[in-house]
Amino acid sequence: MATSRGLAVVTGASSGIGAATARQLASAGFTVWACARRVDRLAEVAAASPAITAVTLDVTSADSVAELTARVNAERDGLALLVNNAGGAVGLEPVAEADPADWLTMFQTNVLGAMRVTQSLLPALEAGSGGHIVLTGSIAGYSVYEGGAGYSAAKYAARAMMETLRLELNGRPIRVSEVAPGLVATEEFSLVRFRGDAARAAAVYDGVAEPLTAEDVADVITFVATRPAHVNIDLAVVKPLAQAAPYKLDRRR
Repeated sequence: MATSRGLAVVTGASSGIGAATARQLASAGFTVWACARRVDRLAEVAAASPAITAVTLDVTSADSVAELTARVNAERDGLALLVNNAGGAVGLEPVAEADPADWLTMFQTNVLGAMRVTQSLLPALEAGSGGHIVLTGSIAGYSVYEGGAGYSAAKYAARAMMETLRLELNGRPIRVSEVAPGLVATEEFSLVRFRGDAARAAAVYDGVAEPLTAEDVADVITFVATRPAHVNIDLAVVKPLAQAAPYKLDRRR
């Protein structure tokens, strides 16, 4: 049975920010579909609330997105919110040494995946009383840093897509927002970036007293998503107090 706020689809919801967002949106009154590829991890997320349903989704697959869309279209209560959270970083090599395959992986999830899901679900978002699209972006989409060219390029592209989409949807009842976090300590982001090298992943947070948590970012996403229908928060940038820029961190802990 749908709750008062309607259906929310969250991509990349098997861990980190996506999982925390699914839980907080459920607490805020949404019926949540937690979507990702890893079914076992999704089951853990769904176990947190009867309002959360695990849905297998690969944002890089047109067929997988089509299956999700068919399920959404079959829902009588319609789609109220899409959180495009699937993404991530791979590698920290300088441009001169970067592997094009890593860049392609980042663009497939952060940019094309978000485009694919958004494009497919736009009719469902517009069909109800008003929909909302929220992108989990990054401060890397606003400021570059050495070694981060591939990830920044992907996040700049995702940001450009959302800003353009807001222009294109003007006059239609769909809000478009971005939440751009800074340094977030999650269990997998840096580990994936450094291809399983736990020591390098841990070093990202060395000396930083309190990096953001997944729950901190999910709290901002939930705030953005629960404003009145006539209020659109275009961009919410959230960083830990210790961070002034992607490359400027207080590591004096």
